Amino acid sequence: MDKKDFVERARSIVKPFRVQNGDRFHLKDYDPGETLSLDPADKSRAKEALALGVEMLAHYQDLLYAQDRWGLLLIFQAMDAAGKDGTIKHVMSGVNPQGCQVTSFKAPSSVELDHDFLWRSNNALPERGRIGIFNRSYYEETLVVRVHPEMLARQTLPPDRLTKDIWKERFRDIRNYEEYLSNNGIIVRKFFLNVSKKEQRKRFLARLDRPEKNWKFSANDIKERAFWDDYMEAYTETIRHTSSCHAPWYVVPADNKWFTRMAVAAAIIETLDSLHLHYPEVSQQARAQLDAARAVLEKE
Repeated sequence: MDKKDFVERARSIVKPFRVQNGDRFHLKDYDPGETLSLDPADKSRAKEALALGVEMLAHYQDLLYAQDRWGLLLIFQAMDAAGKDGTIKHVMSGVNPQGCQVTSFKAPSSVELDHDFLWRSNNALPERGRIGIFNRSYYEETLVVRVHPEMLARQTLPPDRLTKDIWKERFRDIRNYEEYLSNNGIIVRKFFLNVSKKEQRKRFLARLDRPEKNWKFSANDIKERAFWDDYMEAYTETIRHTSSCHAPWYVVPADNKWFTRMAVAAAIIETLDSLHLHYPEVSQQARAQLDAARAVLEKE
């Protein structure tokens, strides 16, 4: 398969999961077990596609780094055990570490809480020429904080800012922020790995049954699982109000890890291809210097 055909295939894979206009978005319309036309029993085709995708991503990243005009920010959000870490690991396995940075956002520190909610994310943005990955992000402010509004008290906001419209205001702030990033050459793509409650239970049990996976399990995972419906509503509202043409969401089915990884790789490839990346052209003056250097080396 040549590059053009591969990119077209990538577009066809991700199109059903891309949300650019959230006006009519409902999370219930997206099946966590969707695999399109691929038979779940035949993972070999998906693995081959992922391998080709990883190879192509490495090429695009080299162009991105050399051109030094664009930055790419990939945001991953999901419920626990949806496979964020594994997806990032597999999809980005061929990327040069010098051109990629991963930031995992945990509960904010006291220093971070004394700043605005976008401050710590802003400090971790990728430079031009690089790919930045947020494992969780500023979207926690409209997800976990919305499900647990008592967390707002820790942010020591002025009382008159804690209104019934705070979530609408944060949606607006995020939309404006992502438009600002886009205007400055930082391309934003957001992935919600859509795992089902049934599959999450299965993966939690696997973590308990297998000693080598025990470290992944936290008692807090079960506590948060009890708020499943609240989280689904929070994700629905968040995706509905923060989807845009310049910063779309991808609601990626996550019950089958092989498909999740293939779809995420396809979305990144489609995005990078749309930037029309190329190696910088060498000026005539620089070309003359290269010829002079060659002459010196050939005389040795």
